[in-house]
Amino acid sequence: MVETNRLRFPSPVTMIMRAKRTSLYTLVAGIILCTVSYLLGFWHQPTGTIPVTAVSHRHHQPPPCVPLLRSVNSTRLDFSSHHRAELDTPSAGLFPSTAALDTHFPSCEAELSEYTPCEDVKRSLRFSRDRNIYRERQCPRPEEKFRCRIPAPVGYKIPFRWPESRGVAWYDNVPHKELTVEKRVQNWVHYDKKTRRLTFPGGGTMFPRGADAYINDIGKLIDLEDGSIRTAIDTGCGVASWGAYLLSRDILAMSFAPRDSHEAQVQFALERGVPALIGVLASIRLPYPSRAFDMAHCSRCLIPWGKYDGLYLIEVDRVLRPGGYWILSGPPINWQKHWKGWERTKEDLNAEQSEIEAVAKSMCWKKLVQKDDLAIWQKPTNHVHCEKTRKVFKKLRFCQDQDPDGAWYTKMEDCLTPLPKVTDVKEVAGGELAKWPERLNTVPPRISGGSLKGITAKIFHENTKMWKKRVEYYKKYDIQFAERGRYRNVLDMNAFLGGFAAALIDDPVWVMNTVPVEAESNTLGVIYERGLIGTYQNWCEAMSTYPRTYDFIHADSIFTLSKDRCEKEDILLEMDRILRPQGSVIIRDDVDLIVKIRPILNAMQYTTAIIDHENGPKWREKVLSATKQYGTSPNPASKKKHKGPKSSS
Repeated sequence: MVETNRLRFPSPVTMIMRAKRTSLYTLVAGIILCTVSYLLGFWHQPTGTIPVTAVSHRHHQPPPCVPLLRSVNSTRLDFSSHHRAELDTPSAGLFPSTAALDTHFPSCEAELSEYTPCEDVKRSLRFSRDRNIYRERQCPRPEEKFRCRIPAPVGYKIPFRWPESRGVAWYDNVPHKELTVEKRVQNWVHYDKKTRRLTFPGGGTMFPRGADAYINDIGKLIDLEDGSIRTAIDTGCGVASWGAYLLSRDILAMSFAPRDSHEAQVQFALERGVPALIGVLASIRLPYPSRAFDMAHCSRCLIPWGKYDGLYLIEVDRVLRPGGYWILSGPPINWQKHWKGWERTKEDLNAEQSEIEAVAKSMCWKKLVQKDDLAIWQKPTNHVHCEKTRKVFKKLRFCQDQDPDGAWYTKMEDCLTPLPKVTDVKEVAGGELAKWPERLNTVPPRISGGSLKGITAKIFHENTKMWKKRVEYYKKYDIQFAERGRYRNVLDMNAFLGGFAAALIDDPVWVMNTVPVEAESNTLGVIYERGLIGTYQNWCEAMSTYPRTYDFIHADSIFTLSKDRCEKEDILLEMDRILRPQGSVIIRDDVDLIVKIRPILNAMQYTTAIIDHENGPKWREKVLSATKQYGTSPNPASKKKHKGPKSSS
């Protein structure tokens, strides 16, 4: 019997075993293929490192990676910032950027080492000599501006430190001997040829026993010790010895004098570390707000106080606070004793004093005392009685519709600046000021009284606290700024409420607080109410000061404020002009402006570093720290000189 064929099906167990073997073969084959592919890729890939995103925060900079691994060649995602400036590490300090441009701001000629653009002697000859108008600010037109850096004179040295500098300066820094001859017997300044030093004994025309003794005489007539007098103005200051010796009494004086035949008066003051500006009483207001100074002073300053309907004394009244003092010594005071030495007639001097007395009376001033060579008047604390006298005496009238604080190219008027209204005859107009030093951190009356729109007591206190934090932060990165006594003359280009200066009050410095005329709020009056000093300024123009005035310049948002008004280079060249060699600058501004400013400073041969905002890297505002290199005038024998446009007369 033949057996027929039958279909055979594997058992379930057999099927499972076969499936496992197939999966195992597939897995092994896959592993072998992947391994071969990886090894081929590894062999073709060049050596590299794992990409690391840069960390911008200075305090969290990662250490450099060691190339231990090889990476797969792949497209990297870009999470980094596209701003071109690199933030420097804390240990790096200040160093020139490798991206510095070629120098395109050459040194000016040596003869321009004392160039003051808005008080240029040659340019002044174009203007009227009537009432000294030619000695007022007369700034160059754009085509007249120099595009070079003002050099220090040959032999320039870092000035002496305060307080030694009050009495001594290097002759090579201010090479003028005129006053050493002209004022020799009056002890203004002496020159020691052997040491090449200028010494300042503290003398003056009306204080032959010295400024200290003269101030002691004033102190016997009014109280200089109780803190009620903090700010002062010295008109026609000479070499500013009066202001220099007031500093030991915690009184801060703003001294000014014109650039005239008495060569280098203000320059001597600044070299000594004493606050001063070039200025003159002529036809425009002094660049200070109303009610700024506790005391005004003139010691033989040769200002015709009684002339032009008392115009200059009226201007002193505007800047003098309610209850403030005006002190006069020299002609015509005590003319009965001095008229022969002054080479004037008794009648002439008597008439001059009568004119002064009449103007003072018309302003409702009270003459407190006249003793020996000193006479002192006091301004009323309000205008309650003065308003009543206007109804009887038509002269002097009150000014109408004027801004009492407006003082940038503002013409003087022969009218009395009215004080703020009061409700009681005993009330101090505008608010009573706290005594120094409490005055510094007490809410100023202009803020507490609500006369500054949008600025409150809370904003004032927060601003004060913020600047203390910022100054501490600056000192971590600028070693010279942190070194006590290294700097003396400091400039704040945009002071707002004076918080930066207030944060430095315990340092041996003085700060010139400037309020730009373009600023949203006119806050200079607040700065004076705090017991600080300052001036108005348009930073598209030059400052009324000599080259090498300041050791340190602080510029907060100046370039944002001036962005559509003038060129960055013009502002930076002016900063360079007034900064001393080896001095420092700190610029706070938007990062987009900072990265444009830094190459310009590098091209001007500064060492620079960009630092994060004190609150961290996420803030757009950055800090640019820069230090000016030491340099003097080029060798006179050098043929490569840069001549700026000459001023025509």
